[in-house]
Amino acid sequence: MDTVSQQRISKLHPSVRKEVEKIIEECNTVLTGRAKVRITQGLRTDAEQTALYNQGRITSGKKVSNAKAGQSIHNYGLAVDICLIIDGKAASWDTAKDWDNDKIADWYECVKIFARYGWDWGGSWKTFKDLPHFEKKGSNWRTLIKKKKDNDGYVII
Repeated sequence: MDTVSQQRISKLHPSVRKEVEKIIEECNTVLTGRAKVRITQGLRTDAEQTALYNQGRITSGKKVSNAKAGQSIHNYGLAVDICLIIDGKAASWDTAKDWDNDKIADWYECVKIFARYGWDWGGSWKTFKDLPHFEKKGSNWRTLIKKKKDNDGYVII
């Protein structure tokens, strides 16, 4: 697993860190070709979430989020976004490419692994498809926003 992913995992909610490590390691084992998984986003601050929400609304660019601060599972460290790193250099979000030539798109190999561990995929959402996004099943911002936080700032679950 690359250092960027390790750093992002270290900031996730403590209850999912080990599990995400296992998921990424399993994905990287299954992907026997040129692609490996990188976490591009994990825990996101309220300020970062506000900036994303404002994009395409108040600031220029395409809308990338329908979630305000506190409404994203990223704000609780219970979600990750991924990409595939090809040959250790180039980032890819190509969900159809089969870099290891095993007749299964590498992205979907990872989707299956996340699902086995009980993670929902943003690509399955009916309205706003978010292909790079995975979140711990059962995470609900309406519930999480009401929970108390520990000394490190993570919700107590």
